[in-house]
Amino acid sequence: MKKLIFGGMMMASLMASTVAYAATDLTMWYHGAGNDVEKKIVMGLIEDFNKSQADFAVKLEQFPQAAYNDSVTAAAVAGKLPDILDVDGPVMPSWAWAGYMAPLTVDPAAYAKFLPGPIGKYNGKVYSVGLWDAAVALVGRKSVLEANGIRIPTVDKPWTGEEFDAALLKIQASGKFEYPFDLGMAWKGEWYPYAFSPFLQSFGGDIVNRDGYKTADGTLNGAEAVKFGKWWQSLFTRKLVPGTSQSPADRDTGLASGKYALSWNGNWAALGMVDKFKDDVVFMPAPDFGKGPKIGAASWQFGVSAASKHQDGANKFIQFALQDKYLTQFSDGIGLIPPTPESAAASNNYKAGGPMEVFFGLSKAQATLRPVYPGYPVAAKVFEKALSDLANGSEVQATLDAAADEITKDIEKNKNYTK
Repeated sequence: MKKLIFGGMMMASLMASTVAYAATDLTMWYHGAGNDVEKKIVMGLIEDFNKSQADFAVKLEQFPQAAYNDSVTAAAVAGKLPDILDVDGPVMPSWAWAGYMAPLTVDPAAYAKFLPGPIGKYNGKVYSVGLWDAAVALVGRKSVLEANGIRIPTVDKPWTGEEFDAALLKIQASGKFEYPFDLGMAWKGEWYPYAFSPFLQSFGGDIVNRDGYKTADGTLNGAEAVKFGKWWQSLFTRKLVPGTSQSPADRDTGLASGKYALSWNGNWAALGMVDKFKDDVVFMPAPDFGKGPKIGAASWQFGVSAASKHQDGANKFIQFALQDKYLTQFSDGIGLIPPTPESAAASNNYKAGGPMEVFFGLSKAQATLRPVYPGYPVAAKVFEKALSDLANGSEVQATLDAAADEITKDIEKNKNYTK
C-alpha cells in the first residue's frame, strides 16, 4: 500500500513538473508564404529561439503577401490576432492607432545601431523593428552613360533635376532604346508611394502636411507639388518612360534586354543586374530636384499584438531576432539591406567592396519614411490614383487639388486620427 501511495506521489510530482516547465506557445503570423528561401531562414530563426530558452515556443503561420493585411484586419475584428505580427512599416501607425499593436518593450540597445528605416516609431513609441531595409536606386550601365557623355552620379554628388532630364534626352536622342528610363509603372499599389513620393518630396511637396498630419492642402497641391506634377506628366508626354499599360514582363526584363537604358528599381532586383552586366552595372542615387535626393524607406517589420496574453515572450523573440547573424542571414538569402554596419560587413553583397555595398550608403543618406500617421493607407491609394491619372494626361492642378481634398476629408472624418 505504501509503495502504491509513494508511486502515485512520484507520478503526480512528475506530472506537475512537466506542466510547470511546459513552454508557452506563441503564435506568429508572417507575410512570406510561397518564398521557400525566406521561409527556411524564418524557420531557422524560430528553431534557434525555441532551443535557446524553455519558457516560450514560437509557432509560425504564413500568409500570401497580397492577402496578409486583410487577414490581420479580419482577425482583429474577430479577436483572434496572434502574439507576434509581421507588419509593413508604413501600415504600422494605422494598426497601432486601431489598437492591433502594443509598443515594444525590447531593449533599445538591441536596435541602437540600426538604419532609421527598419525602426517603426509612432507617437514617440517604437511598435515594430525590421530585420532589413529596402532601397531604390537608378540602375544603369556605365558603358551606356559614358557612350552618351553622361556623368555617373554618386551619393556625394547626385544628379540635379536638370542633369537627370538632360541625361534622359541624350539617351533618347541616341535612338538605341525603346525608352531611356523605366519607372516600373507595371507595379501597382504600394510601389507608387514608396518609389515615387520621394520625387515629390525632393521637389518640396509631400503626400500630407507632416506638421500635425491635419491636412494635405498646400502640401500635395502647392506650388512645389504642381511643379513635380508637371515634371512627372512630362516624362510620359515626351515618351521618356513607359506608361501605365507597361507589361509586367517588360518591367522585369526591360533593362536586361536593352529596351530601357535606366531603371528605377530596388536592391531586391540588384543581384540579377550584377549577374547580367557584371562590372558594367552601376547603382546610382536619386536625383536632387531642389530639396535633396530622397528614396523610400521602411519594409516589413516585427511587432507585438495588443491582444497577446504573452507580450513578454513576444518581445523576447523579437529581441532575439535582432542579432546581427540573423540580419546577415536574411540579407544573404533574400538580397535585402542588412540594417547594421556589422551585419552589412559580414554579408556577401553589402560588405566593403561587395556588389551592392552602395545600397547601404543610399539608405543611410537618402532614406525618407512615408507619412507616419494612421491615415496613410488611405492617402497611399489616393496618391497612387493621382499619379496614374497624371501619367494618363489629366490636368495637373485639378488632379492634385482633388487628391489633397480627399486626403484632408479622411483626416477630418477621423478627427485627426486622435482617440
